[in-house]
Amino acid sequence: MTCRLPLLFTLLCLIAGQLTFGQSPTAILNERERARVIDEILEDRFTNLLPQLMRREGIDMWVIISREYNEDPVLKTMLPSTWLSARRRTIMVFYDKGAGTDDADKGVEKLAIARYDVGNLLKGAWDINTKPNQWEALVDMIRERKPKKIGLNFSTNYAHADGLSFTEQREFMEKLPADYQKRIVSAERLAVAWLETRTEKEMAIYPLICRLSHQIIQEGFSEQVIQPGVTTTDDVVWWFRQRITYLGLDTWFHPTVDIQRADAARFDHLRTFAKRPSGEVIMPGDLLHVDFGITYLRLNTDQQQHAYVLRPGETDVPESIRKAFQQGNRLQDILTERFQAGKSGNQILKEALDQARKEGILGTIYTHPIGVHGHAAGPTIGMWDQQQGVPGPGDYPLFANTAYSIELNAAVEIPEWKKTVRIMLEEDGYFDGRQFRYIDGRQTEIYTIPRKLGYVK
Repeated sequence: MTCRLPLLFTLLCLIAGQLTFGQSPTAILNERERARVIDEILEDRFTNLLPQLMRREGIDMWVIISREYNEDPVLKTMLPSTWLSARRRTIMVFYDKGAGTDDADKGVEKLAIARYDVGNLLKGAWDINTKPNQWEALVDMIRERKPKKIGLNFSTNYAHADGLSFTEQREFMEKLPADYQKRIVSAERLAVAWLETRTEKEMAIYPLICRLSHQIIQEGFSEQVIQPGVTTTDDVVWWFRQRITYLGLDTWFHPTVDIQRADAARFDHLRTFAKRPSGEVIMPGDLLHVDFGITYLRLNTDQQQHAYVLRPGETDVPESIRKAFQQGNRLQDILTERFQAGKSGNQILKEALDQARKEGILGTIYTHPIGVHGHAAGPTIGMWDQQQGVPGPGDYPLFANTAYSIELNAAVEIPEWKKTVRIMLEEDGYFDGRQFRYIDGRQTEIYTIPRKLGYVK
């Protein structure tokens, strides 16, 4: 008899196996346990979250269509753990049987117009022997249920919500009767809501994922990996990539490691994002910066932190750099203090930048949602080259139960270096509708290489 552990027990195992600096990564689940967690979370999302979102957005039927190897980004998040892609053409249909009635408990009917059931969650509703044409089977199912609004995934503002391909849209519309064509609407807001909303079960594991990501950064930014005068920034970058692979994790972007130091080179913001220098030898007195993230249990992290390489005789980070870092932390506070449900990303951006200017902080804010995607769907709060607001995604409002990478930088003059440095920070956080919190805390002190005796994050 096979024992089926509930999700809670799995989470307790994760908590019991938390990593500390220098220990082996016992918190990482094997593939079978990962699949169990993923499927339990997905079932909970379908059962408890999806009906709420469909009713909030006023769509009683949501049709998601994908062909194998050209999957809709939303559909990818709805596949069970054992499905790595769509199969041939996979059509998912969600019909809210309780929409507009007093009996909301009827819930959402989950169907697959496909050759197979989609795991245990979507029942196959196409008998190829009685209805050989897949489109006709879909149209018959629509006629039987008579939806008022049929949501399809097309969107101007979000690639995540624009997964319906030209061919699939054309073939579907050729078969759909004219009276139902009039009921087609964009499912953009429903798709974004599905992607951006984090559930209680997800938030039970997200701190562990963020902590694991933090611990990998701490290991990479240590004397275990970096030997000043020998190790290059490329060496560290590829150490991060190899470490991710070794741990059986994944990432959604290639890490970057860069240096600011007391030399004649000016720190160019555009160069930092688009033309980062590579292969620089790390030396004592360097201020290091990393941009790093992992993918685990279908959730992503995105974090930027700093370390300082101690010079001979130094025991701590120079005071001017420590004060510069405090300005970065203050800019984070200014931004997150303005999180309020219903505000748009552009509103939050303007309010935060206005307050930063009042406090004499030269800040740039480029914060984005995070979750099942790294640069995820939801309200964009600035881009590094669009500090006046971002039309479209920046106009989207802040909702409860959503996660964000608080990404920004503060430019601060370092007198003894005779130059400006940028404190570039990024930490993952969660907004519950009332308050914002960091999912696994944030960096408030610059790491030192080597570590200060007794240093604890």
